[in-house]
Amino acid sequence: MARTLLITGASSGIGAATARAAAAKGWNVAMLARSAETLDALASEIGDAALAVPCDVTDRDALREAIRQANDHLGGLDAVFANAGKGVSNAGIEKGDPDEWHDMIHLNILAVLNTAHLVMPHLRKTKGHFIVTGSKAGRDHMKGSVYSATKWFIHGLSENIAEEMREWGGRATVIAPGMVNTGFFDEEMPTKIPPEDVAAAVMFAIEQPKTSAVREIYLMPTD
Repeated sequence: MARTLLITGASSGIGAATARAAAAKGWNVAMLARSAETLDALASEIGDAALAVPCDVTDRDALREAIRQANDHLGGLDAVFANAGKGVSNAGIEKGDPDEWHDMIHLNILAVLNTAHLVMPHLRKTKGHFIVTGSKAGRDHMKGSVYSATKWFIHGLSENIAEEMREWGGRATVIAPGMVNTGFFDEEMPTKIPPEDVAAAVMFAIEQPKTSAVREIYLMPTD
């Protein structure tokens, strides 16, 4: 029976690349994102292994319902990739926009916390795997960057979740890339990490033998 991977922020970039990579390795993929049209197109491309579930992950009730649909339709969850996130212009603390920070914190931190909270009972049943997108920015101190601070939170949270899941045979991994060539940036970044490389890192982590846990994967471009 095929295993199931649920992905948030699945409509483009790292999330879409991971959905394709997982399906190619025989996984079912439940794809969550706000854009129903984009998700449907991706699901059509992938085929029967994909389930599109439009959802705003910052809406806890909508997220709960999306996770329920994915679990019921695909017969359980073996891994969850909390990938949805965003950045803001780094204007520093003094000149930054608190409204932008508010929206970013709700997506980068609270949505990840809510995802973990809601999927944990499902992952406990399968002794599954929780993966989250961190960043090089979550390993470095960046002048005035609130985005970096959200990723520092994520790196700490991932280790804390890993210790909790370890008690019942589950695992958790933070994937920490440098700049990735996705729509996250205003222009193409051809010398940066292809999203397919990040997807490969996700698959490496979740397909390790049950006797070991990859807690963090840190990727940087070679160019």
